Formats: sequence, structure tokens, C-alpha cells
Amino acid sequence: MKILAIDTATEAFSVALWQDGELTGVASRPGRGHGGLVLPAVDELLAAAGLNGASLDAVAVGRGPGAFTGVRIAVSVAQGLSLAWDRPIVPVSDLAALALGALLEARAAGLAPGPVGLLAVLDARLNGVYAGRAVVADPAAPDLPALCRLEEQLLGPHEVVLPAGGVLIAAGHGLALLPDLAARAAGRPVVAYPDLLPTAAAIARLAADLLPLGGGVDAWRLVPTYLRDDVATRSSRAPGAPRETGKMTET
Repeated sequence: MKILAIDTATEAFSVALWQDGELTGVASRPGRGHGGLVLPAVDELLAAAGLNGASLDAVAVGRGPGAFTGVRIAVSVAQGLSLAWDRPIVPVSDLAALALGALLEARAAGLAPGPVGLLAVLDARLNGVYAGRAVVADPAAPDLPALCRLEEQLLGPHEVVLPAGGVLIAAGHGLALLPDLAARAAGRPVVAYPDLLPTAAAIARLAADLLPLGGGVDAWRLVPTYLRDDVATRSSRAPGAPRETGKMTET
């Protein structure tokens, strides 16, 4: 199975190629300018592998949540490649990709005895976070399709509920808004990766399990996940607070 994966949902940009269990990739952290980097990186990766679009089984993409512009770039590029190559798209949660990355880091360090609780947290701005949580019974052989179904929410930092499990493994730059995480864990061991972000490599791993289960969709059916309903405007409304009526938002 060959899958090209793309992610630009955060300040980290990456593409990755899954070939029958082997991963190769291109990654950087430019902050902005993702739009001009994606297609050259895709060309570079495929050329190095001696492949073209017709050689692939699918295109995988981080469909959010994340930065509005970044999510739109990844989704638009994935749709274009899907149409050009006549290949399905496998949409993958960026929070699930972040959670998997944290699990793999902790497992490699011997810090993930099962079961473990996974908490993926991205800074959503406006004093909010995109939070996803899951419990993995066996970190040595995680159920990746189940991990992709983790609960995703836009919350105020004080509203984040920790997952069950033994060791708590948390990741993402949203952890900067949860300085009391250890206290909330109430004595549970905590493994934190505040600098970890979603990657195309993690998205490719997840997509490889999702595709045989019917996880691929046509380009026109790909729907980005924003969680915030006012992504195109700036607003002082707190996450979860009711929208005021009779008042224009600033653009």
C-alpha cells in the first residue's frame, strides 16, 4: 500500500510517504508560507521514491482542527491531487495524529505501560484549545481506527477533562494553557510533550489502517474540521459561549 500524506494544520509543515510499512518524509517548521511549499515537497518526495500519482493508492490529509488557513491549504491541495490522480482521500484528525505521535514517543522511551490516557491539545487562540482524548488499552498494539474516533472539542482551558487510564500522555502547544495539568492529574504519572505537533508521518500511519476499512472518500466529499464556527472572523467570544445578536463581528 502506498499513501502520500500532507499536513499544514499548524506552524509545522510536512509531507510523508507510506510504502508498505516504510515511511519517508519531508518536514519543516516555517511558521507561514505553507502554500508555496507543499507541491514542491510532494514532487521531491515522489521523485526520490521513483513514484508518481498513478503509483499511489490514496492521498491522506490532516483535515483539522488547526489554524484555519493551514487546514484550508492541506484540504485544497489534497483535493487537487485526488482529482488529478483519480485517487481517494483519507481524511485524518490532526488531534488523532498528535496523540499517536505522543504515544510513539512515550513508547520508544519506555514510558507507556498500558492502559494509557492520551490528551492532544492545540492552541485555538482566543483563550481556547482544540482538545482530543482517548484511552489506549495496549500501547504496544494500539487500535488506530479507534484512536481516529477520539472525541474532539473546542474548549476553554479550564473545561478540558482528562482521559482515564494509568499514565497520562499529553502533547501539543495547547499545554501552555494548562499549567496545572499535573495538579489535575491528582498523582497520576504524566508524560508531557508540549512542543510536539501533528505530522504527516503520523497521518500516513493512521491512513494505512483506515483505507482498507473504507476510510477513503472522493475529493468533493472531503470536509475540513474547524470546530470553531467563526473561523474567518476575529471575535472576543469565548469558546462555548453563546453568540451575541445584533452585534457585528470585527473583520
